[in-house]
Amino acid sequence: MSHNLKLPQIITKPKFYLPFVVCWLLLIFLSPLPVAQLFDYLIFSLLGVLGAIFANSTGAGGGVIFIPMFNQLEFTEAQAIATSFGIQCFGMTAGAITWWQHYHVDKRELRLWQGFKRIVSVTTCAGIIGIWFTYGGNISSPASLHQSFSWFSLILGAFIISSVYFIKPKRESSQIAWFDYLALILIGLLGGAITAWLSVGIGEILAIYLILRRFDVTMAVAAAVVVSAFTVWSAIAQHTIVSFSVYWQVVIFAGPGAVLGGILAKSLVTYLSARRLKLFFAFWLLMIGIVGI
Repeated sequence: MSHNLKLPQIITKPKFYLPFVVCWLLLIFLSPLPVAQLFDYLIFSLLGVLGAIFANSTGAGGGVIFIPMFNQLEFTEAQAIATSFGIQCFGMTAGAITWWQHYHVDKRELRLWQGFKRIVSVTTCAGIIGIWFTYGGNISSPASLHQSFSWFSLILGAFIISSVYFIKPKRESSQIAWFDYLALILIGLLGGAITAWLSVGIGEILAIYLILRRFDVTMAVAAAVVVSAFTVWSAIAQHTIVSFSVYWQVVIFAGPGAVLGGILAKSLVTYLSARRLKLFFAFWLLMIGIVGI
């Protein structure tokens, strides 16, 4: 894996930034919020950047950053989940587009990306079914958002660390076996349900499975990001049309920041080694889980 920190091509094009910056400034200046309150909301822009960088460099949804913060701000569970979905529609989309560009432009490791489209397609379809089956059946989370999120983070973090220290490295694989398709369907269905409850889940589980199966870590992260992007977009109607729970003031400021973070994240992944990436991801999850519990 390359350790030269190179920015994605889209970042180096000024024509990309101009519409983005103009729209962001218009949203800020046209906001009806008082100046003092406006400054407070600008902090969410930084939150969006950090959340999207983390999400798109590990395959995890941005909710891993957003949900703990929203709990501290005493959002209701519905507001926290819905607002996390709203921000992720910005950040995960930007990350997915950047990774998709990398898939088409960077041909050096194309051998390791042979199953990328099939992995994304199968998991996305199953994930959308899983998330809407959960919504349609009005299936509630087995525990509160805070408790569920804490245990999910703790178990996943411990599992990742175990994979780093106790699973002997082998040659990376690029071939999808028949049982991988069954696993991807299960990951999509289960991950979709977990995402409906926590706003995260499907990307994390998919990335870990692919890494444990010896697929290239960069491809694993890219697949998880693209699947997460499709999943959050498939669910956003539930929170904007059905429940009206999105805290739009936060989304307006955090969303553009998430776009920037989603674009920058790919460079972080190409710089870090697979081991460092997994450990960084795992210790963050462990910290969230331990503090929450």
